[in-house]
Amino acid sequence: MVIFSDLDGSLLNYDDYSFEEARPALEKIRRWEIPLILTTSKTRAEVEIILGEMGFEEPFIIENGAALFFPAGYRGWDMANGIAMKSYGVMQLGMPYAEIRTFVKRMTPRFKIKGFGDCSVQEIADMTGLPYDKAVLAKEREFTEPFLLGEEKDIEDLKYLASKDKIKIVRGGMFYHFMGIHQDKGEAVKITKSIFRRRIGEEVRFVGIGDSANDIPMLEHVDIPVLIPHADGRFEHVDLPNLIRAGSPGSRGWNDVVEGILDEFEKRRA
Repeated sequence: MVIFSDLDGSLLNYDDYSFEEARPALEKIRRWEIPLILTTSKTRAEVEIILGEMGFEEPFIIENGAALFFPAGYRGWDMANGIAMKSYGVMQLGMPYAEIRTFVKRMTPRFKIKGFGDCSVQEIADMTGLPYDKAVLAKEREFTEPFLLGEEKDIEDLKYLASKDKIKIVRGGMFYHFMGIHQDKGEAVKITKSIFRRRIGEEVRFVGIGDSANDIPMLEHVDIPVLIPHADGRFEHVDLPNLIRAGSPGSRGWNDVVEGILDEFEKRRA
């Protein structure tokens, strides 16, 4: 089994960004040596800190599928097809951040856009509720630009203009995101699945856990899709076979549904 998981609103609570209520399931995942692939709109810098806090060293997917990072020497696998970067093998799907920012600056006179690149660290902290030190990490973009749009009625015009520059707009939990047209969480998950199947075998089962519209491509490419409700109890509209809907939002719902999946997995192995 391999588990792909969104962070904000799924493994992490939206209000306090805590995963404390998910610790029982996380401990079981660690004991069973199940790969947990964080699949998030967050930056590499943010994910590295979160993995350290959790005590995991696993591959991860950043900035809505922009890049897949495998730790060097992970499970003894040769990641020669990836780009070497620091202590990772990297597979890049996204557009460089500088190109995204060039488009944003060109659109700013016409649309009321406020991207992370336009904000101070304190402004990002205020918008997201992140502590200042973690807002610093959220600003370290490599591929995508989270943004707020002043006039919601402008979104379709903005999407059209973005598409002409090979950029698309995806809605996340708090923000819209500018990103390269060829990336999403689903594409990154497909690549990751192929890597694991080549090395573990075709029989491996894949779980995907998310709560927002930008998680749907990920959920469409796993065997067991899991949808976490928003804080108000509302679910995104998702219609997939085998879909599991968690009973609670955030880390509590994540923990309960993962423990249920692992218990069922253990019964089948017995």
